[in-house]
Amino acid sequence: MAGEPQSDCLFCKIVSGEIPATIVRESETTVAFRDINPQAPTHVLVIPKVHYPDAATLAAAEPLIAADVLREAGEVAADEKVDGSGYRIILNTGSGAGQTVFHAHAHVLGGRGLQWPPG
Repeated sequence: MAGEPQSDCLFCKIVSGEIPATIVRESETTVAFRDINPQAPTHVLVIPKVHYPDAATLAAAEPLIAADVLREAGEVAADEKVDGSGYRIILNTGSGAGQTVFHAHAHVLGGRGLQWPPG
């Protein structure tokens, strides 16, 4: 059921503490932790504690929690001291967009120049 923890979801297991992560922030509705394969000096994932497969589904079902994810992404950028130089928030939706864990999440990237398009 949407919103409920999924036993086979990596990020649900991080939320429950079953799998360790380097947590940098936690709120009532979100957890932020360092990406294990960073693509920039700052690469933190911000996830909702509730399970939805992607950002669009989360936003449709729980708009206040989707807003919490974005607010916490900004707080992560400030904590990591990349808010002044600039940072990127990425929400991949679907495998064709590069989503590999199907639990809504935002990537916060910063700490170096981030060209667009990437690559």
